[in-house]
Amino acid sequence: MTDSPSRGLLLRLAGPLQSWGTHSKYARRDTARFPTRSGVVGMLAAGLGRARQAPVDDLTELSMTVRVDRPGVVVSDFHTVGGGRPADETVVTVDGKHRAEGKGTLVSKRQYLADAAFTLALTSDDQALLNACAAALRDPHWPLFLGRRSCPPEGPILLGYVEDPLHHLIQLPLAAKKPRNGPQPIDFYGDRPLGALPTTSDAPDKDDGDHNSGEVTDEPMSFTPLARQYRPRPLYRRAVHLPDAPYAGFGTSYLKTLESYIGTHLATADRSTR
Repeated sequence: MTDSPSRGLLLRLAGPLQSWGTHSKYARRDTARFPTRSGVVGMLAAGLGRARQAPVDDLTELSMTVRVDRPGVVVSDFHTVGGGRPADETVVTVDGKHRAEGKGTLVSKRQYLADAAFTLALTSDDQALLNACAAALRDPHWPLFLGRRSCPPEGPILLGYVEDPLHHLIQLPLAAKKPRNGPQPIDFYGDRPLGALPTTSDAPDKDDGDHNSGEVTDEPMSFTPLARQYRPRPLYRRAVHLPDAPYAGFGTSYLKTLESYIGTHLATADRSTR
């Protein structure tokens, strides 16, 4: 893949709840503060109708850049499964047996992002792959979710298939109200250096995004049940001052502004790639 792929998909991930786990295991299910690669790749695989045992090597070649429109707030759910059922109907263990009496209730603590909204750019030099993913997001084989099955999106996910996706990632309306004390830096997360973002205005106390800020273990190797595998990848973060950021608010105000932008800037490019 080239450093600045010329084509890509623009996605909108928003809903009452989202959950993007990175360390989820057993009784504790966390969420990252942004969509993970494993979550987005899994969503694409579901849209394409791939079984969990199917390879996803091609999907992991997609590069992902996330814009945080609204960070949301982390909420926790005290979650129980299997309580109050007869011994022969309790939750089945990994060896195929039923849980013992008095241990039939599974208790877990699950985290979610409430009222968060993200805009994503998925970029690649593989036009056939982008076409397939765009078609899958328009008409998915299986339902699409924001990290977990309990987190459906509030509307269509695909905004368009466009030239110069990073340009549009900067220009697309923000699903947020303009802060009272003026525009604030907008956070971007990526799996590649973010110096390629088409802007030169940065928060003074932030790096330029060309150096990774750590690692996150969300690169999927296999979604096979009971044998899921993930590997770490570098995480890049950049906080960008956008003086003319198009804050579009919430609800119908935002949707009308988004519709206008899509109709003016994305519709022609999207139709040409179908």
